Amino acid sequence: MSGSRCLVTGATGVIGTQLVEALVEKGSIVTVLVRNDPPDHLLPAAVTIVRGDLLNPEALRKATSGVDTVFHLAAKLHLSNPGSDLNEDYRNINVEGTRLLLDHAQAAKVRRFVYFSTINVYGPGDPGRAFSEADTPAPEGIYAQTKYEGEKFVLGAQSAEKRTPIGVVLRLAAVYGPHMKGNYSRLVRAVSKGFFVPVGNGLNRRTLVHERDVVAAAILAAEHPQAAGQIFNVTDGHIHTFNEILATICQVVNRRPPRFHLPVAPFRLLAGLAEDVSRFVGFRSPIVRATVDKLIEDVAVNGEKLQREMNFQPQFDLARGWRDTMEHLSSPAS
Repeated sequence: MSGSRCLVTGATGVIGTQLVEALVEKGSIVTVLVRNDPPDHLLPAAVTIVRGDLLNPEALRKATSGVDTVFHLAAKLHLSNPGSDLNEDYRNINVEGTRLLLDHAQAAKVRRFVYFSTINVYGPGDPGRAFSEADTPAPEGIYAQTKYEGEKFVLGAQSAEKRTPIGVVLRLAAVYGPHMKGNYSRLVRAVSKGFFVPVGNGLNRRTLVHERDVVAAAILAAEHPQAAGQIFNVTDGHIHTFNEILATICQVVNRRPPRFHLPVAPFRLLAGLAEDVSRFVGFRSPIVRATVDKLIEDVAVNGEKLQREMNFQPQFDLARGWRDTMEHLSSPAS
């Protein structure tokens, strides 16, 4: 993307920082839209910083001026139990913010708008199959619902001159890597310390993608002439069982795989009791019902379309991906 002018929202997040770095290395002129000043040295010095949020028309006008490609990462992220008091925030940021950014991007004659969505839009997993882009989403929860609503705006966006699509939707599988946060980060810490005991038989399926493969897919989506107007699942090209993921992590951190598995029903009951009691006494339980549900959920998504239609070749399988993750996490600079 040498010479291209790019805007990245959500540039200080896990994917955003690496995407900005990759774009600068390719010779792109990069602008980022941030709400607050980023920490020193987080972003390359060559980056232009525009301060503001997705609901600030003047910041959006300034950020999109002269830009030909937008990478839209900024979002109100997933929470286990966001609560109705946060629903308005999700809609303002994930839906209205996306719509406003698109309006300004179209006015600025942007040629490509890459939107980062989630495989959560498909809804609950079906143990008998894997979701593809042809399946009708059935999102549950405000996060997935608002990301799906944002997708519709993106797919409907057209260039002002040619009336051709400019939007690409990337539905990301569970992202892991050196900068990961959330459930997989907690899993790695627990396994590394020898504290993790699996729940259930571990045959539930998962779909992952390494953070650097996400960056590669995003740049490909921005450059490929046939990408506009399409949806792509972004995965490592495989569907894994939880046991396979756990065994790989154990091998990388030099731990023996757990010999015991906790039965689902009794453990979920105990987790529920701990959650209820902790709420009553004002103490936050480390294990709640949602924790158990997350451990045993089945999420299988097919990523063949991206590989077939845009020749996307993931560089990180489970073994290489988790080795890379742990090498960076354990390095002194991390």
